[in-house]
Amino acid sequence: MTTPPPRRRGRALALVTALAALLLAGAAPVAQAAEDIPLAPGHRLVDHYEGAPATARPVPGRGPAQHPYLAPNGRSGMHADGAGSGTHPFSGPLGRDPEVLSAKIAAVGGECATVTFDSGGRLVTVCGTFSGFLLKLLDPRTLDTLAEYKLPQRSSTVEAITRLDFEKIFKDTSGGAYFYLDDRDRVVLADSRQHVLRIAHRQKADGAWEFVVENDWDLTSLVPHDCVSWTNLFPSGVCDPVTSVMPDWDGRVWWVTRLGRVGTVDPATGALRVIRLDGEEIQNSFSVAEDGVSIVTDHALYGFRADADGVPRVQWRETYDRGTGTKPGSVNQGSGTTPDLFGTEDQYVAITDNADDRMNVLVYRRGAGVPPAERLVCKVPVFGAGASTTDNSLISWGNSLVVENNYGYENPSTLLLGRSVVGGATRIDVRADGSGCDTVWESDVRSPSTVPKLSTANGLLYFYEKRPSSWGIDAWYLTAVDFRTGKRVFSRFTGTGLSYDNNWAPITIGPDGTAYVGVFNGIVAVRDQA
Repeated sequence: MTTPPPRRRGRALALVTALAALLLAGAAPVAQAAEDIPLAPGHRLVDHYEGAPATARPVPGRGPAQHPYLAPNGRSGMHADGAGSGTHPFSGPLGRDPEVLSAKIAAVGGECATVTFDSGGRLVTVCGTFSGFLLKLLDPRTLDTLAEYKLPQRSSTVEAITRLDFEKIFKDTSGGAYFYLDDRDRVVLADSRQHVLRIAHRQKADGAWEFVVENDWDLTSLVPHDCVSWTNLFPSGVCDPVTSVMPDWDGRVWWVTRLGRVGTVDPATGALRVIRLDGEEIQNSFSVAEDGVSIVTDHALYGFRADADGVPRVQWRETYDRGTGTKPGSVNQGSGTTPDLFGTEDQYVAITDNADDRMNVLVYRRGAGVPPAERLVCKVPVFGAGASTTDNSLISWGNSLVVENNYGYENPSTLLLGRSVVGGATRIDVRADGSGCDTVWESDVRSPSTVPKLSTANGLLYFYEKRPSSWGIDAWYLTAVDFRTGKRVFSRFTGTGLSYDNNWAPITIGPDGTAYVGVFNGIVAVRDQA
């Protein structure tokens, strides 16, 4: 990057400093009671409920094995469990007179992306604001804030303001957006300083809650960290943000960076280990099972294990079609999916590719001993020619996969004035004999950017939907689709306007049957009243 001349640089700095001050001054003070997210005009002109209540029909089969170092399945992270299944064992809303609640976190931003649940059912979430991410403990019924811990501001936020390029924020998956809740209700995340933190929450003698940092592992000796900040606007070195963290079956904390570093932390000793995948980028989270760690880069899918000293070792590597560029609806030129570890005998891993014409769902056999010629189970093209991509994980249950189409979504401004995406969702099943895969159904649901979820307790898939409006109304809905047939069951209106855009945040089903969705200004909850 070329550094501006001193005079121009001084004027630019004054401009961006003033803009930053304006944005941060508009941030709402922390309040205990939840404040509703305001509705944009047009909310009285749209249907608030469509369809009919469902009857719960549990999906047969068993879920992924419970990870020994994660909170119970369905409670532990963005993708619900260590295998990345995107399934919850709780019954979500059935559409019986569902009510909608919301909590505004900040005047600018505030989206609560990953939602987890502690052993008492309280929400533990990270919400993004311009002044820094907020780790929050929320009441599951009222969405009131019980405790809050401020994380450092991401360099992408400073870059967005100083370069007036807000795509920097929308394509940044680092800083704590991916985190997990461990088996002792502690949050483990990597902040924007390239530190891995383990944070507990506890109730004090006066009844108030607080967060407490139990461990702080500094990765800067292994990870380049010359990042943009308000005191370092024109860095000359390399900044490599940490994308995600997950534990393996032995309790090591694995971490990956945007520029292809894969490392581990030994929680007992603090020992750090790292390798580098040269020329490859990691923008997604990763999945873990007893047989190892599955990581996808913008070039290949990997199976990893750690050696006795904790050093990550590649067990196998499989390249895929990464296409010739980044599609609208993708963060980078590569797969947008966190790997799914699935199968009735836990033998498969699935991702999508980035093929130019039509994206493909790819299913592989796991394990270091699989012959290369037998690795690929199937390659299934999905959605329309020239209009297919996803930047969200697949849903996996048994031998089934569900994929949604995010083509056309880039940031919240993409869908203003009644616009939507081409949409679509497809279910694909791996044949019982492993000889290939078949398409079971296709749906026209328009879910621009959410991580959808399946309630295995009631058989419903949940999407966060926006349909085109000739009136220019930007209305958002929680839509339930039958997992068996792909038919719409019901849609419940949640809100209108940019504030209700979920901007890549997942749907999360809570133990009490509530469906939560992170949205641009906070979080929305939908639950049955009847």
